[in-house]
Amino acid sequence: MSDTKTAFEQAQKDVKTLTERPSNDDLLTLYAHFKQGTDGDVSGKRPGMLDMVGRAKYDAWAGLKGMSSEDAMQKYIAKVNELLGR
Repeated sequence: MSDTKTAFEQAQKDVKTLTERPSNDDLLTLYAHFKQGTDGDVSGKRPGMLDMVGRAKYDAWAGLKGMSSEDAMQKYIAKVNELLGR
């Protein structure tokens, strides 16, 4: 297993130890980088106007289109470390 993948899995565990709920922007960043790192580019249709949360998540993920899985994982790790104050 690569070092990045190992660190990514550890970051997924570490993020659950946060004492405060991150801001919505931080949550969207985490979501988008997680999805890009695990699933690649966004697929499917953009949610409708009434699904504001789904639409925001889709848009955040779509904004990373073309980013490599490795880069997305590294940015996810960096964001988790920033939120943990490391």
